[in-house]
Formats: sequence, C-alpha cells, structure tokens
Amino acid sequence: MKIGCVMWSGYIESMAEASRELDFLEINLKSLRDLEDEKTRIEFLDYLRDEADLILVSHSGFDGTVDELLSKVKDKLIINIGYTASFISPRVSSEQLSTIYRYLRLGGVENLRNALSYIGREFFDLDLKVPPPMEIQWEGIYHPESSCLFSSIDDYIKWYGEERITRASTVGILFYRSHVVTGDLEVEDALISALEERGLTVIPVFSWDFPNKEFEIAGNDSVIERFFIKDDKPLIDLLIDLQSSFLIHTEDRSVLNRMDVPIIKGITTYHRTEDEWREDMHGLGGELVWSVVMPEFEGIIEPLITGARVRDTAGGATSEHFSPLRERVEHLADRVLKWVNLRKKPTKDRKIVFVLHNSPCAGLESNVGAGSNLDTLESLSRILQRMREEGYAINDMPLDGEELIEKIMERKAISDFRWTSVDEIVKKGGAIHLLEKERYLSWFEKLPQDTRKSMIEGWGEPPGDAMVYKGRIVITGLDLGNVLVCTQPKRGCYGARCDGSVCKILHDPEIPPTHHYIATYRFFGEIWGADAIVHVGTHGNIEFLPGKSVGLSESCYPDLAISDLPHLYIYSVDNPSEGIVAKRRSYAALVDHMLPVMTESGTYGELNELERLIGEYELAKTSDHARAHALEHLILEAIDKANLNGEIESYENTEFEEVVRSAHNAISRIKDSLINKGLHVFGEAPEGEEKIELIASMIRFDEDVKRSFENDRERIKEAVSSILEDPDHERDDEIALKVRDISERIDLCKNEITNLLHGFDGGYIPPGPSGLPTRGRWDVLPTGRNFYTLDPTRIPTRAAWRVGRKLATNLIEKYERETGKIPENCGMILFSTDITWADGEELSQILYLIGVEPEWDEPGRVKDLRIIPLNELKRPRIDVTIRISGIMRDSFMQVIELLDDAIRRVAELDEPPDMNFIRKHALSQRETGLEWERATTRIFGSKPGTYGAGVNLAVNASAWETEEDLANVFIYWSGYAYGKGIQGRESHQELLNQLKTVNLSFRSNPTDEHDLFGCCCYYGYHGGLTAAARSLSGKDVKAYHGDTRNPSDVQVTDLSDEIERVVRTRLLNPKWIEGMKEHGYRGASEISGKVTKVYGWQATTHEVDDWIFNEITRRYILDDEMREFFEEKNPWALEEIGRRLLEAYERNLWNPDPQVLERLKKHYIEIEGWMEERIEDVSGTQGGSIDIFTMEDIESWKKKMERTISEK
Repeated sequence: MKIGCVMWSGYIESMAEASRELDFLEINLKSLRDLEDEKTRIEFLDYLRDEADLILVSHSGFDGTVDELLSKVKDKLIINIGYTASFISPRVSSEQLSTIYRYLRLGGVENLRNALSYIGREFFDLDLKVPPPMEIQWEGIYHPESSCLFSSIDDYIKWYGEERITRASTVGILFYRSHVVTGDLEVEDALISALEERGLTVIPVFSWDFPNKEFEIAGNDSVIERFFIKDDKPLIDLLIDLQSSFLIHTEDRSVLNRMDVPIIKGITTYHRTEDEWREDMHGLGGELVWSVVMPEFEGIIEPLITGARVRDTAGGATSEHFSPLRERVEHLADRVLKWVNLRKKPTKDRKIVFVLHNSPCAGLESNVGAGSNLDTLESLSRILQRMREEGYAINDMPLDGEELIEKIMERKAISDFRWTSVDEIVKKGGAIHLLEKERYLSWFEKLPQDTRKSMIEGWGEPPGDAMVYKGRIVITGLDLGNVLVCTQPKRGCYGARCDGSVCKILHDPEIPPTHHYIATYRFFGEIWGADAIVHVGTHGNIEFLPGKSVGLSESCYPDLAISDLPHLYIYSVDNPSEGIVAKRRSYAALVDHMLPVMTESGTYGELNELERLIGEYELAKTSDHARAHALEHLILEAIDKANLNGEIESYENTEFEEVVRSAHNAISRIKDSLINKGLHVFGEAPEGEEKIELIASMIRFDEDVKRSFENDRERIKEAVSSILEDPDHERDDEIALKVRDISERIDLCKNEITNLLHGFDGGYIPPGPSGLPTRGRWDVLPTGRNFYTLDPTRIPTRAAWRVGRKLATNLIEKYERETGKIPENCGMILFSTDITWADGEELSQILYLIGVEPEWDEPGRVKDLRIIPLNELKRPRIDVTIRISGIMRDSFMQVIELLDDAIRRVAELDEPPDMNFIRKHALSQRETGLEWERATTRIFGSKPGTYGAGVNLAVNASAWETEEDLANVFIYWSGYAYGKGIQGRESHQELLNQLKTVNLSFRSNPTDEHDLFGCCCYYGYHGGLTAAARSLSGKDVKAYHGDTRNPSDVQVTDLSDEIERVVRTRLLNPKWIEGMKEHGYRGASEISGKVTKVYGWQATTHEVDDWIFNEITRRYILDDEMREFFEEKNPWALEEIGRRLLEAYERNLWNPDPQVLERLKKHYIEIEGWMEERIEDVSGTQGGSIDIFTMEDIESWKKKMERTISEK
C-alpha cells in the first residue's frame, strides 16, 4: 500500500514514526513547506500520478497549492481533511472520513498509526485489528517535571504545592495542544524554567483554541474560566499567550475583562529559522497578521519573540520543531516579573516615571510636552492629583500644568539646546542624577557587541559628548517623591545648538541613540527603581529607534532602551498608524485619549467683510442695480484686502457673477472647515455646547443626517441639542439613537485617567478601535482603551475605491486643464494614514491611475486585481513614483505587495508605450542597461529599520543652501525599494530615473483633525519629493493636494491653495488662536510649531505666498497683546517664530513688506533680550544665530552622500 501524504510540517516526524512499524505500508510524506519548491512539487506529482494507491491530505493550506496538485490526480483515491476538503473520492464514505479525521485530529503517534491501519483495512481489505481513536485530552495543564497531564486546576495545585502558589506571584501560559501531542515543547519548557527561576509560579495550560462541538472541545473562553479564574477572581497575575490568531474565537470576549490581568504575546515564528529572523529587518514578514495584528484586537500587548523554527530534512520530507531563543525568553521573563511586581506592590510604594516629549527640531525649549491634540502638561497635572488621591507618594506636586512647566523651565530640567547649556542645567537644579562613567560602562559592556560598535562609531567612546558634565552623564527631570517627570532625551543630535554639524541623524538615518539616551532609560529602572514608565502624548521617538519592524532582537534599540520596564503610553485615538508602532516596537500598552472639540472655522476680519458685501450684492442685484454696481467695486477691493486673489480666477476677463461665485466658494471652503477648539485634557469630556458641536461634527456625513439636513450644520446642531435635551426619549428615530449613543460614549471618556491607573495596578486595559471620529468613527469612543488598527486584507474597501477613482480622474483633468497634456508620471506620497484613516483612498487612486481595479470576495477582502482594458479606461495608464513612509512599510506590507504586483503586471502588458507610461519608462530605463525587475520598480522608502525622509531635519537644522541640497537629502534617505520579495533593496538609481520624469507631486488628506502643519513629515515627504523632482528634471513640477474630507465632494487643488486654507482657518483665525491661548505654554508651542512648518513648506516647495509671512508676523510678532502672551507663557516659542521668519527673509523665501521687516527685526532683538535675561550666561550656546552647515562642510556626511549624488 503506497500513500502520498501532505501534512503540517510539525506532524511529519510523528507520522514518520507511526509508519515505521507498518510493514504493509510505503508512505511518501511532504509538508506544505516542501511543496513550495517547484522541483519537489513536480516529483511529488509524478509519484502521486504513477505510484500512489491513495492520497491523504491533512493540511491543504490556504494558497491553493495542494488543490492544484489534487486537480491533476482527481481519479486517484483521495482522502482530504484539509481546510478546503475538496476532491474527496466518492469511495470515501462520510463515516470513514469522520473516523480518519478523528484519528488525525486527536493526534499522537498511536492515533496516527491506527489511522494508517484503518485506511489499510477499509480501502485495501487488509486483515488488521484497529483500535478506536485514543482520546487525548483537548485541554489541560502540562508541566515538564510531571509525568502526567492535569485536567483540573485543583489537581495541579495539589501537585505543585498550594503553599508555593499562594506565596508567589502566578503566571499563566496558554499554548497549543499540538505541542503536547507531538512532544514539541522546548519553547514552553524554556519559558517555564525562566519564570520559575525568578520565583514565579507557573500554570502552563494547553488547548485546541477553536471550540468544536463534534469533538466536545471547549473554546479558550471556557479554558480561561476553568484554569485561570476561580470564585470570580483571577488565579494568575499575568497571562502569556503563545498561540497565534485570536485568543477567543467568539464575539464575547468578556472573560478577558473578568480575568483582568495583562496578556503578553509570546511569538514563535512558524515560518522562519532563527538565522532568517535575525537577518530580516521586518522581523516577522507574513506572520505579522496572525501573530500580532489579530491579538491586538483583544488587548494583548508586548509581541516578544520566544522561539523559531528548526528544519530537519532527513528522510525526504521536511519536519520541523521549534527551538527557544534563549535570550529572548529570558527577556520576556524579566518583563513579566516587572509586571507582576507592579501588580503586587502597594500603591504607596510604586514608583512611576512620566516622560514628556520635546522634539528638538521644533525648538526644544519651546516644545516641552509636545503631544498631538493634547495639553500634556495640564493632563499630567491632573493625573498626578488623582494618583495622590489614591495613595501614591508624591511630593512638591504642581497645582496645574502651568506650575509644572514653570518648575521644569526654572530648573532647566531638559536637554541642552540653543538657549540651554549643560552647565546651566546643573547650576539651576535640573539634574536629578550625575551618572558616573563607570556605572554607565557596567551597563554598556553588557550590550551586544554590534550595538556597542555602532554607538561608539556614532557618538564616540562612553560617555560621549551628549549631556556630559565633568565626565558624568547628566540625567534631568523633576523628582516628586515616587514620581519622576522627565523630558525625553534628544535622539540624534547633541550640544547647545541646532545645525548641520550636530544633527548626526541627518547624516546617518541608522545612527543609534546617544550614550545619554540609553543611560537615561537605564537610570529609570536600575538606579531610581521605577516600576513603570509612561510616555505622555503622541508621540516620542523611542518607538522609532533603529531596529526590526516587529519581533525585535536584543540588538534593536527600542528593546534596549525600554529594557524590562512596563510601558504605558498616552496616545491619540485618531493616530493608529504611529500608535501601533509604539505597541509593537516599544512594548507599549496604549491608553488612548479623546480629541479636542472640533468646531466650524467661521470667518473673521476681511473675510467677514467680504462675506457681508457678497450677501448685500445678492440682495441688490435684482432690485437695486445702482447699489449692486457700487458693491462690485467694494467686493473687488475686499477680495484684494482678504488676499484671496490667488484663489479666485482672474476677474479682469471674467463675468462678475463668476467672480462672486468663486469668492463665495473660497469663503465657504474656509468657513465650513473644522478646527480644533484648543487641546484635549486627559480625563475630561466635553459638556453642554461643546458636546453638541462635537457630536454634530461626527454625524455630519452620516447618510440619515445628510438626507434630513442637507449638510446644514446649524440645523444639525439644533437637532443634536434637541435630542440631548429630551430626557424622556420621545424621539426614537435612527438619528436620535445615534446621538444618544455618541453622547454616552463621550461621557465615558472621563475614565481615561481611571484606565491609566488601572494599568499601574497591573490590570487589563480593554481594547478598542481607532480612527477619525469626525469621519463618522464614533465607535472609537469611549477613549481610555488600548487601541488596535484594521484588517489589511480588506484594503482598499469598495467605498475607498469609489473615492480613489474620483481622485485620480480629478488629478488627471486638473493637470490636463493647466498644461494641455496628460501627466506621464505622478509622484505620490503614500502614508499608512491613507489605510487607517481612509481605508485606502489614495491607494485606490494609484491603482486607477495605472488602470487596475481590485476584486473583492463576498466578505469584502481583496482577492485579486483586474487589469482594466484600455478601451474601458479610455486614457493612457499613468506611471507613478511612490514614496511610502516607514510606518506604511512596517504595518501594511501586504498592501505594498498588492500595489507592486499591480504595477509589474501593467508593465508587462503588450500595449503601445504612449498608452502605457509605466511600460514606456521601464523600456527606456532598460535601454540604459537596467534589469527589467529594477526598471519596473516604483515603490521607494527609507532604509529598513529607519524612518523619515530627512528633508525636515535639514530644514530645521538650517543644513542646506539650495534646492539641490534638499533634493540630495531626499534621494539619500529614500532610495530603497519595496514590493513582492523586495525588502529595502538599495535602489537610488531607480529612484533617480523615476524622479526625472515626474510631472506632479501629490498627497491627499481625508480630515480636518490633521492638517498640513500638523507634522513636519508632511513637508519632509511631499515637499522633499517636489524639490527632488524639480531639481532633477529642471521642470516646473506641479504640487497638488487631494481633499477627501467630504467623500461625496472629492477635490484636487493646488498645494498652495490648501496651505492658504489652513493658514486662514488656523494660524490667522482669532477663534483658533484664542483656543490655543487657553493652554498657555502648550498653546504657544502649538502656534510656534505650525509657523515653523509653514517655513518648511516654503523651503521645499516655494508654494507659500508672501502675504502669509506678512500676516503671521503682524499677528504674532507685531501684536502687543500676543507678544505679552508669549513673554509670559512661552517666550522660547515666539523666539522660534521670529527666527524662522528672519531666516525665510535671509534665504529669499519671503519678500516682506518693508515696514513689517523693520518692526520684526526690532522686536526680535527685544525677544532675544528676554532669552538672555533668563539664562544669564549665553556663552557656549548658539542662541538665535543661524549657522549653515551643509554636506559640503561636513566631510563624513559628504562621503556618505557622494555615491548617491554622483549617480545623478
């Protein structure tokens, strides 16, 4: 009897052993891994066709490989119990199939042997006695020191020792039953041993994970109830999940809340050996979804790798088992110990570190406590107050956020920068510890050798030059008893200055953190004795340090920095892209926060006047022609005064009605924009009118609301108000139900602080979705949860495809209208936010530009791509040059591979080059000697393990002189290709080739919650690509912006128009300014940050009009009241604004009104005086001077750039 058999690779060894004693049997075993090899697959097919009497499939996989084999031998006797269960022979009865299925699923060598004997008896008439399937328990407790398995927790406790369990902290482990059945338990044994060596009790539970009625298999919800909970109380202090996919396979996951312990994810790489994992900067590859993404939906934290696959090809089939990664297992055990100790420690003894972010690139002194949409300082003050109320030992506690920042800045408890020297920090008491070199070396010498080498190459021998005082490393912060408040160390620069000579990360994106950085984080745990660390606000830099994307090693810097400290991170609910990076790379348990209330921008000043005149004109034009004529002149003057000339079509040769229409549209675009009303304070929920405004902003695009109120926001707000003031719920239509639901969710946001403190208790922080509330995602409320992202297999959605098609069409039409030609090559910026905010709208746009359409299955997953025929597309296929972000690379590689596949399929089409620009440009590049695979490369990003485009660093550090300098930085940072089987291949030449033919640059934005001035990465990427394309091509590359805030009214505008809209609605808008002023130092910091980004856009794109700089200067520098505000609350922020304005002038980026310039210079001297009064001794600091060092001035940087630049 000859059997060809396909199985899980982990079962191959057991099946081989089972078949050895059966002399009637010859078996040819193959795993799916074996069948990935084409030669092996062909040989196995020949065996099945020519020799096999029967084909047994117990694992058919998901990729169709086995089904394809079976389709070629379907006349054979086939028994298939794989997932697809196809091609089963008619000779096999349902009873026989069920019996075989039971043998194989129960597992174990005995059952596998009996399954083979059963097959021999039933199908080959062999006279064999076959015992029924031997029952092996589906769930139970395993321990390597016990000779038996335990079916009850009481039996296990009795064996383990009740006194031992009650005395120590207890950790549960949940792993697969299959490992018990096959004896593949090395990983579990190593983990149990590591935990017990640390004095922890361990309850290692195995299960099948999926419930199954036929086999009477309990699901993991029942398993958890049975083994980890007793008398409604958890028996454990923490659970380690070693299974993949979801922990609970039902919608009801309430058992996790009842268990209420942290759940840590231990990962075994089922598809990679240790060497393969170590070599891959992505870390997990295709296993990301199963091992990390799905568990995140259940609030499972800290994805730490514990084991890797070991292959054995002896006997012709690839068998596999799993071996522990010893150092990673020990590291996980260390982190577990810290978590359970935190849980057990009395509140009064817990020691917590709070880290405030302060991006030096935005002006370090002006930017302490940076955090998107969050008043971090007031929030931290509220958290501290609550902690003291609950028994935490806190001394010298600030009364509010204002007093907190006063203490920090009075003591200079920050890093050195332009207005702060290390000497001043020590003198004023900002140093909480001076770390001796010897103590630091005791830590440094334990780091991996390659890590030490990189740090020395980057920063010199310890202690280096960063934050060193008399040979000792300066650790700064406020010591408040059992709480430390610190600012995050500088990531890639050093010294009391900001220029191209000290911005080392600009020279080398892979540069490790400084000695000071590592020393600070090690100080927290190893000297000060921290029990947990909290990063406050979105976002810092620890999660973006060099290293793997996920599944970090001991050489990855986020892992080294956070060490064994439990990590909680206060994060904005609307930023899943970056929050997920924090979860995966710095092991953060997120506690998300609400956004500030979003309200209509409205109009003001000259815009108000113009709106009033247009209203009068509309009334007069039919009844008072003389008045209407007079108003025409007044309207034209008002347009000039409001600086709307650039946004309104030339009225010299235009009908006046068209001028009025354009003016009205421009005002409406400003007036109807949403702006944030100040900043959110953690633990607060809006009430009254603010709640009404917030709910109205969330439901405005709801279909029921649009039908009822026709986008009339005043009517929407009136309806919301009416519903909330209806205590008897007399109105019960769909809109009323939604409004009440949102209202209740908003009220629950007051629990943000409660949930954070529950994390300090070592409790379970419940998971929740993430996204943009004002795009109808009120399911992200209540906040205070540990958010997750989305299923990437559903991207793009059908709705996003409809928007993306419109974006593509509008983009082509706009370019053709302005130039008379269709664009051949569009430079596209693709961020992960397109996926997490917009479900792939810009992705869809790119697909439609190249003439490809997704195909979805019934549940909405993308199953394939369809090439749209040219006769259906009715235009050429447009080439694309795509710059992806590092987060896009790390989080959505499936999407990148989908896009790469689409591009390469289009390049292969036998179509005329003038109808297929991808093919046209690829053929042209191939003629230069470039391989076809490289000539069709279109997706570029930063080097694996690094993030950013570098351009914003050069701009902020004034490390450039010409557009070419910025272009070179963009090319240097961006020249790495990604796609199917391409993980960061160096491809600077391919990028250069593509940039030379780019006609336009583009990025879209689906929300008002974030704008062009919200992050320096926006101009770093989009502005950087624009500068590079213009520099290389010598052409006027158009810069466009996509506006999908209203999905039913998709627009493509000039980038300059969008810059003006955001400037008008925020930076020049008294309503927005007053909201910021309410937050004192933090509000001033937000204003300063946005102004510096206006400068960044001008430096990279030259799309900022002179009037904008003039008005910013008038509004902030020349206005007495605003100057007084900044002087009192945050003088460093106003100095940063003034300095950037002067730099814009000196670089000929701004041609100012002469009077404005004269007064700016006068007041800047006054502002510099404020600085000098505060620091007393300015020697050793850069102060306000602008020192330009480009790559030409820095030899080491120049050498790194030379090869790339020479290729141009």
